[in-house]
Amino acid sequence: MKSKRVLVTGSAGFIGFHASSLLLQQGATVLGVDNFSDYYDVALKEARNDMLSNHAEFSVARVSIEDAEAFGAAWRAFKPDVVIHLAAQAGVRYSIDAPASYISTNLIGTFNVLELARHAPPEHLLMASTSSVYGANTNMPFDELQRTASPMSLYAATKGATELMAHSYAHLFKTPITMFRFFTVYGPYGRPDMALFKFVKAILADQPIDVYNNGEMARDFTYVEDLVEAITRLAKAVPGDVPVEGDSLSPVAPFRIVNIGGGNLTPLMDYIGAAERALGKTAIKNFMPMQQGDVPATEASPALLKQLTGYVPSTTPEEGVARFVEWYRAHYAS
Repeated sequence: MKSKRVLVTGSAGFIGFHASSLLLQQGATVLGVDNFSDYYDVALKEARNDMLSNHAEFSVARVSIEDAEAFGAAWRAFKPDVVIHLAAQAGVRYSIDAPASYISTNLIGTFNVLELARHAPPEHLLMASTSSVYGANTNMPFDELQRTASPMSLYAATKGATELMAHSYAHLFKTPITMFRFFTVYGPYGRPDMALFKFVKAILADQPIDVYNNGEMARDFTYVEDLVEAITRLAKAVPGDVPVEGDSLSPVAPFRIVNIGGGNLTPLMDYIGAAERALGKTAIKNFMPMQQGDVPATEASPALLKQLTGYVPSTTPEEGVARFVEWYRAHYAS
């Protein structure tokens, strides 16, 4: 991404921070857009932003993507070559308690992104979706050509809606758009509402951890540095007219959807075990029924990602969890 001007929404967020860091390492000029919402600890967001701000080629616009006027002014002044839209109200469980925030950020905010891309078009717009859109599908590994009409949470529904919105804009205005579906991302500087963060914090404090569906869960865990490597590679794979093998490329638009996951299913109890080994402590486990809106398993087909980029995430949970624990101990001095 050398010499490219890249706008990253949600730059003070978990994934946005890592994406911005890698882009800066690669020689890009980055404008971060973030409203530093208080959904979780703002100090963590400020710490991420401080690290980015040490780089001469990084600047930040402290605006909300829902604020069309302020966001638009920042976009037009920066004139991005590439836009990576990561800002979102995330989390399956929170969407049950605070649904309005998902409509505002995920739908209205994304609409503003699409409108700006329409009137001040970048070379490539990349937008985050989620494995949650696969919903009630059980035919794994999930691939991009499967139907996604059975979301199990409002969060998943809003993300599925943004995929449809993006396709319509790509068709109408010929804006090249790549949507990527994340699969259970984890790693240093992660969100405090994510499972690994909660597990490590509780185990260190000798408090019980909640283990849902009585531990009968499995995920395709994706280490965050692998994820952002895939994103920056996809930024160069601009959708055009010629599909690759197994492509999700639209027949009527420069638009495709790509899974970002390694295609490795890890049982939840193995993931917890990796945390226990990294901490040198055994977790006190509180076995619970399945949580509303959740699914028992997710597994990505990484075939299209590999076709487009030659890359597949490969960090094992054992390695990745150990790195998270090392960061957590250093950051919180525990």
